[in-house]
Amino acid sequence: MLNCKQATALMSQGMDQNLGLLQKTTLRFHLMMCQGCRNFNKQMQFLREGLRKFPQQNS
Repeated sequence: MLNCKQATALMSQGMDQNLGLLQKTTLRFHLMMCQGCRNFNKQMQFLREGLRKFPQQNS
């Protein structure tokens, strides 16, 4: 079973790349049990969607 630190690391990793089946399953199980991590995951998804609405600027 994951702890919250490991779960948040997997959530962040999952935003950048595909997680393996075992990682997805373990994370989903943790999210079913942990309200704090569910809230964190929702916040991350909200921020990611919000950032997609801004045009990218070339430096």
